[in-house]
Amino acid sequence: MFDKFDAVLNRFEEIDQLLSDPSVLSNQDRYTRLMKERSEMEPIVEKYNEYKNVLAGIQDALDVLEDRPDAELRELAQAELDENKGLKEKIENELKILMLPKDPNDDKNVIIEIRGGAGGNEAALFAADLFRMYSKYAENNGWSMDLIDSNENELGGFKEVVFILEGKMVYSKLKYESGVHRVQRIPVTESGGRIHTSTVTVAVMPEVEDVEVDINPNDLQIDTYRASGAGGQHINKTSSAIRITHLPTGIVVTCQDQRSQHKNKDKALRVLKSKLNEMAQSEQDKEVAENRRSQVGTGDRSERIRTYNYPQGRVTDHRIGLTVYKLDDVLEGDLDQLTEPLITYDQTQKLAESGF
Repeated sequence: MFDKFDAVLNRFEEIDQLLSDPSVLSNQDRYTRLMKERSEMEPIVEKYNEYKNVLAGIQDALDVLEDRPDAELRELAQAELDENKGLKEKIENELKILMLPKDPNDDKNVIIEIRGGAGGNEAALFAADLFRMYSKYAENNGWSMDLIDSNENELGGFKEVVFILEGKMVYSKLKYESGVHRVQRIPVTESGGRIHTSTVTVAVMPEVEDVEVDINPNDLQIDTYRASGAGGQHINKTSSAIRITHLPTGIVVTCQDQRSQHKNKDKALRVLKSKLNEMAQSEQDKEVAENRRSQVGTGDRSERIRTYNYPQGRVTDHRIGLTVYKLDDVLEGDLDQLTEPLITYDQTQKLAESGF
């Protein structure tokens, strides 16, 4: 394991030398690639240097104890030894996690689709609740949100809503949200006071770069139409809404959020590229999943991942058997109490498989 850390440290030092080379400084593409590589290695290098300092502290304490000084010095050395041994184990675990293969999508923005499932109007209302929850979570993390498309019902719920979240490491925190979210509560439309169960599907897709997905313009059918629904005085006056159909796959994306037809087209293409990437990735994931003993979730939107029970004020994540009795906090955007255990669980499984 330490050979791997030494190799990272050597490469890090090599990159620092290269970054001062005039030939590298004059080559913008190479300079950018090296800076990105250095940025990815920096947390490992810092943690490894911290680890080596702890090892040195352990050896110093052992040397003091071996010299058999007076009782007071022995007591101080023993306390330092015990503290550093605890730190050593903690940092070793952190280093192992840092050395796990990185998900190349972790630092990407995401496109999220929320659709009402079983439950009619109640499902649409809960879709609106989830949209608000993710909006609050984005706000808490300093991310920006850009609405792509929405289809509201008469009660203020969403039959479907599509939006982009942009910021630092968005996908790394939200990639486990894909799947079926189940709600159990008394609907506002229910006069008898009976608890209903409804479902909403969530799809989280990393936004892809142009170089990752090549779209042939001849494969696209682009239609314009007048936007509908709430959205301001410009709605229904101009044909600014865009519908793009990818003919080879039959995928259809729409965008009617902007007054500008050009801006709506750009947004719709961003969604289309991510959908095509998701389709290709899902095929690959199926093959990978067959070889994995366990995983947090397939990301399949047909998989039930979570239940929000209003009468009991609880949220249960079925993949890891986690239940928290802080439903109100979760709906206000405090998602870390769910996402962080999922990340930890996934890391634990990957560590077991890696042989570290």
